[in-house]
Amino acid sequence: MTKPDPLDEEVLFEGGVMITETDRSGIITYANRKFREMTGYTKEELIGSPHSVNRHPDMPKAAFAQMWETIKRGEMWEGYVKNLRKDGKYYWVIVWIKPKLDENGTIVGYIAGRKVPDRHQIKTVSLKYMEMLEKERGSR
Repeated sequence: MTKPDPLDEEVLFEGGVMITETDRSGIITYANRKFREMTGYTKEELIGSPHSVNRHPDMPKAAFAQMWETIKRGEMWEGYVKNLRKDGKYYWVIVWIKPKLDENGTIVGYIAGRKVPDRHQIKTVSLKYMEMLEKERGSR
């Protein structure tokens, strides 16, 4: 699946329940209707795709590296994420991700939900992410 070119146009996430589940590698195994509506992707496009399908290029890799370290330890992670929709527009959410365990306590995947972000906090987070991106680009 090819990613769209980003547009500088935000679609506000105003609530509702956006849930996804992935396997241990981040491949989508479930995406509820609200998530599909918000991203613009169909169930068929999402299932079997990496969750990074909707990663916005403004998101630094370091933010996700920290997320993976946390959830692989079996802990819950929460943070602000700017996502890319199929139409190229973007939306901000607070994402929480927690490990999904089998009966033996082994991590078999991850469950993610989204909350409405604080509009004032987005400005602060955006600046932090821009600094992180500049560092990443400078170290290449």
